[in-house]
Amino acid sequence: MTAAVLSKLTVAGVGLICKSFFNLGFCSVQVNRLDILLDALDNSDRNNGKGVVTVSNHISTLDDPLTWGILPSRCYFSSRTTRWALGASEVMFTNPIFSTFFRLGQTLETFRGQGIYQESVNTAISKLDQGAWVHLFGEGKVNQPSAYPVDCEGLAHLPRFKWGIGRIVSESIHQPVVIPMWLAGYENLMPEGRTFPYKYLPRPGACLSVTFGDPIPATELSAAIEAQAPSPIVASPLKVPLGDAQRSKLTALIHSHVERLGRGAYGKTLSLPP
Repeated sequence: MTAAVLSKLTVAGVGLICKSFFNLGFCSVQVNRLDILLDALDNSDRNNGKGVVTVSNHISTLDDPLTWGILPSRCYFSSRTTRWALGASEVMFTNPIFSTFFRLGQTLETFRGQGIYQESVNTAISKLDQGAWVHLFGEGKVNQPSAYPVDCEGLAHLPRFKWGIGRIVSESIHQPVVIPMWLAGYENLMPEGRTFPYKYLPRPGACLSVTFGDPIPATELSAAIEAQAPSPIVASPLKVPLGDAQRSKLTALIHSHVERLGRGAYGKTLSLPP
């Protein structure tokens, strides 16, 4: 059996298992504006290499793949409608069995501390150039709402995003559709800080929420990319690599849209009540 077939079976199997968590009542989920993602995935522009990027907060180890149990079952059987994701090497690729499983599940091994020019980031850009869907957890690690920084007005804030997001979005040949997402309630399903073996066991009965926002306007993305960007010496179909200031500005723009979505849904705390 080829790796491509094994990958499809893995992705489909995991997707259907995650859907069964919801259908069997292990936990409940409220989904808001899923049509935004489905419309982007069905858009004919993807045939011309226009990819889709979803960006969300990251509040539990089950955010991915459990969140994708909300998709229609048909989505699990096509590479066009299943996400690619970046996964931490020291968490997901710790032995040959896990490594094989996560690679077949369309997860790109990412090494913390190796920066934005590592192979997983290059591969994510390549996938977008082929019109694929890439999902990014902007913070690069789990940050549960109880640990969010709070300002003097009592407003919780999403921790800053990694600059790799700016590189992935800006260096795709065709500017991708960038969709903000907000996840809530997963911290009640998989609380951080529990002792072994409980830290590996989800708590049944949690109420979850997944909210999709409008795609970030292309004009806003372009303005952030082009602001003070260097001019290419030779004309090229590839995007010109951004400097640190431009990557920071683009990443901050995406961060602001994700946090704004969470603020609109959950107010000062950015989270569902326990």
